[in-house]
Amino acid sequence: MKETFRRYPIGIQNFEDLRNNDCVYIDKTALIYHLTHTNKIYFLSRPRRFGKSLLVSTLEAYFSGKKELFEGLAMEQLEKEWTVYPVLHIDFSRTKYTTIEDLQEQLNLYLSEWERTYGKNEEETSYAARLTGLLQRIYQQTGKQAVVLIDEYDAPLLDSNHLPELQNELREEMRKFFSPLKAQGEYLRFLFLTGISKFSQMSIFSELNNLQNISMRDDYSAICGITERELRTQLKTDIEMMAQANNETYEEACTHLKQQYDGYHFSKNSKDIYNPFSLFNAFAQKSYENF
Repeated sequence: MKETFRRYPIGIQNFEDLRNNDCVYIDKTALIYHLTHTNKIYFLSRPRRFGKSLLVSTLEAYFSGKKELFEGLAMEQLEKEWTVYPVLHIDFSRTKYTTIEDLQEQLNLYLSEWERTYGKNEEETSYAARLTGLLQRIYQQTGKQAVVLIDEYDAPLLDSNHLPELQNELREEMRKFFSPLKAQGEYLRFLFLTGISKFSQMSIFSELNNLQNISMRDDYSAICGITERELRTQLKTDIEMMAQANNETYEEACTHLKQQYDGYHFSKNSKDIYNPFSLFNAFAQKSYENF
C-alpha cells in the first residue's frame, strides 16, 4: 500500500490544538454527549498518559460552543443548540507541590484570573468564599450556570505522599476550596474531576457525596483509551502502514499490537482497552518496542 502521512497527538492534550493541526483523533464525542446530558457531577480515574486531560479539554471546547472543532465527529450530529457556558478549568498538574504555598499560589492564580472577568467582593477573602462569590456572579452576569472542570485533582497529594504532615495541610486546603461546589449546585451546569487515585482514598470530597464515580462503569469504560473496534476502524490505515513497515500481514500486525498494548479493563464487562500514548508512539515509529 502507498504510505499516508499521519500526524499523531503524542504529547498534545489540547483538543483545539489537536483538531486545528489535523491530528489523529479517536472520536469519543458520542460518549461525551451522553455524559453531559445524563447527569452533571462526575469523577473519572485513569492511569497517567491515558487521555484524561484531552477529555477535559474536549469538554471545555464543547461547553465553550466551539462547534467548528467538532466537524465530522459524532457530536456535530448529536448537538443541536451549542449553548455557550462560562467554563472554569483548573489543571493541578501545572506545578509541583513541595510546600502549602505552592497550592495556595495555584488557587490564587486561578481565582484571580476569573475575578478579573467577573469581579470580586472585598469581604471574600478565603478561597471558598471567593469561589462561592464567583459562581453566583457568573450566573447573575451571564444568566448561565458555570461549568467547572478540574484535571489531575490529586496531583498535590501525590506529590506529597512521602510527607504526611504536608499532605494533611494540602488536603485540608483543598477540602475548603472544593466545599462550595455542592452548596452552590444551583449555579453549576456541569462538574467534572479527573485524577489517578480514587477520590474516596484522598478524603477531600466528603462534602461532594453527590459525585458520580464513572471510573469503573461499563458504559464509560471506553471514554479514554482505544478499543479493539476503534483500532480496527478508525486506525485501520495505521495498522496497514505498520504491517507494511514490518513486512507482515494486517492480521499479524493486529496480533502484535494486541500482545504489546492491549490489556486494560476498567469495569466488570469492560471492553479491551489499548493505551493511547503507547499505541500512537508505536504507529509513529513503526515499531513494536515497549513504549
